[in-house]
Amino acid sequence: MRRFITIVLMLLTVGYAYGKGRCVDVISLNGANIVSLDWRTGELYWSAKSNGVEVVAPSRLAMITDRDVWGDRLRRAKVNAISGDLYSGALVDFGDFCVELRAYDEGVAYRFISQVKGEYKVIDEIAEFSFAGDDMAYIPYVNFRPDATSDYATQYETSFENIYTYTAIAEIDWRRLIFAPVVVERNGLKLWISEANLEDYPGMFFSNRNGDGLLDTEFAPRPKEVEQGGHNMLQGMVKSRHDYIAECEGERAFPWRIVAIGESDEELANQRLVWQLSDECRVEDTSWIKPGKVAWEWWNDWGLEGVDFEVGINNATYKYYIDFASRYGIEYVILDEGWAVNLEADLMQVVPEIDVKELVDYAAERNVGIILWAGYWALNRDIEGLCKHYAEMGIKGWKVDFLDRDDQEMVEFVYDLAEIAAKYKLLVDYHGVYKPTGLNKTYPNAINFEGVHGLETMKWLGAEHDQITYDVTLPFIRGAAGPMDYTQGAMRNAPRDRYSPNYSRPMSQGTRCHQLAMYIIYDAPLTMLCDSPTNYEKEPEFTEFLAQIPTVWHSKDFFSSSVIGEYVEAMAVSKVDDRGCVCEWYIAGLNGNQERTVTVSMPIEYMVDSIEVFVDGDNAAVDGCDYKHYVMPIEEFGECAVDITMPMGGGFVIKYTSR
Repeated sequence: MRRFITIVLMLLTVGYAYGKGRCVDVISLNGANIVSLDWRTGELYWSAKSNGVEVVAPSRLAMITDRDVWGDRLRRAKVNAISGDLYSGALVDFGDFCVELRAYDEGVAYRFISQVKGEYKVIDEIAEFSFAGDDMAYIPYVNFRPDATSDYATQYETSFENIYTYTAIAEIDWRRLIFAPVVVERNGLKLWISEANLEDYPGMFFSNRNGDGLLDTEFAPRPKEVEQGGHNMLQGMVKSRHDYIAECEGERAFPWRIVAIGESDEELANQRLVWQLSDECRVEDTSWIKPGKVAWEWWNDWGLEGVDFEVGINNATYKYYIDFASRYGIEYVILDEGWAVNLEADLMQVVPEIDVKELVDYAAERNVGIILWAGYWALNRDIEGLCKHYAEMGIKGWKVDFLDRDDQEMVEFVYDLAEIAAKYKLLVDYHGVYKPTGLNKTYPNAINFEGVHGLETMKWLGAEHDQITYDVTLPFIRGAAGPMDYTQGAMRNAPRDRYSPNYSRPMSQGTRCHQLAMYIIYDAPLTMLCDSPTNYEKEPEFTEFLAQIPTVWHSKDFFSSSVIGEYVEAMAVSKVDDRGCVCEWYIAGLNGNQERTVTVSMPIEYMVDSIEVFVDGDNAAVDGCDYKHYVMPIEEFGECAVDITMPMGGGFVIKYTSR
């Protein structure tokens, strides 16, 4: 009944907008959120409210094409109400273009839709988000520091990796671009801002040119000249760009602009608006797509010990990794950079120390799949041919790296690779890439994305860098966009004051249980075990538990105890029986930079047969590797609750099973 009433109210509002006022209000199904479109001045403005509180003040939106400006000199429009199972919506038709609005219980969104024929160019898009200057925000600047005279042109090429700066919007450095997602605190609410269904169009950056409360958007112009260069000649270096951002043709939809709305931090981590707003799956048969864990050699620098062969990029080393993966039921091994001849950007030229076919066959006999690392330039030279060649050899997927752009040309590559790889039943793990925008829903073989300031940076950053705070901020911002390849699993762990960077024997900030908790807290269907088999084999009890943690979940819920930048706690359901009853689940906590004691309560409706616990050890505050592992008798769990104390950078994992 409530949904019916809401839709009726929406229809009445839409009718009013069409007949008189030249404005539209769309109300979410729960009646809380409203997204509005107003063109009474002849220009387009959008705004949003939640429970009567202003979320986004009136903000300009427009698309400037080489034919016309969509969003200027507007008069009447045809308005149609639309709705789905999760949203209310309206389609506002201005002739050459439409604006689609949606209001979800979790937030609001809008997008442009073209209705013109033939070819045209988008010169620029205006997509403003108006707040107050003293509203606080969590923002990731691009990892480039300009001087006072720099423009944005050199900042469009970025790996989309940086920590979060907590700042008033008016204090944002006007010289620096910001990549999405961001979080804004406004009028007692938490707002998560990003985009969805980014296809054949450049990604969205933010800026604050005027030093006020306006988050403006910037888009990389389409490249004109691109040359091979960069890291080991594997990148496309943009030498010049056009004076427009996109080349388009005919009727099409443009990306969604999203504001998720929460009264508390965990609501940001729990929302799934990117997934809900993205195109449906285009892969007819997905049964071959197998998530899993990966034994990975790059982070630990091929760091085997006590073996009777020369360790390095050779078949003997990779066979050891394969044997390790097979013993622990780890599904994949990655051959990272080095298996193909350096500086050639030719994936058909394999170094003489590697026999790919021999490794594939050896791994297949042990129920392990092989994934190949590839630089962007090398793979883009012949996506179809390379996919066909290596799929026929038995390779299971690509880890593609050094994309480092999200202009229209690079977004085209991201989609082309996913589509062609799906044709040959290959997974794709994207590195050096922008945030997820729903590609993993449209092409589920696009299984993982970086765009994360992950553990790899611990090979070179000093103790002045605070990775621990980043770890407990990430799930609320980047993590809410979709899967992320953080590459966790360090076995050398230390508090920040005892941490030091080491390229070949790297370590993490925080405790062993901090690393373990990431496997439940972070979403990563293809999850790395980043450390050396030697280090894992020294602690088989820990490794056996780690290896059996699922990488996809029946459901996951972040708890109200979660606080951005301080602490994250979640429950993830891993198994449900034929009756729909939960029979295996995990609760995990990830701690920030303050010692914390939490009470972990077992969901009272679940019947538990066994409880397995990993918590920080008594000396974890000084020796991050110290942990306790035990199976807790049910009668010792008390009244469905247990207190756990974590040092700074600590964590815990509890596994529950029920027959």
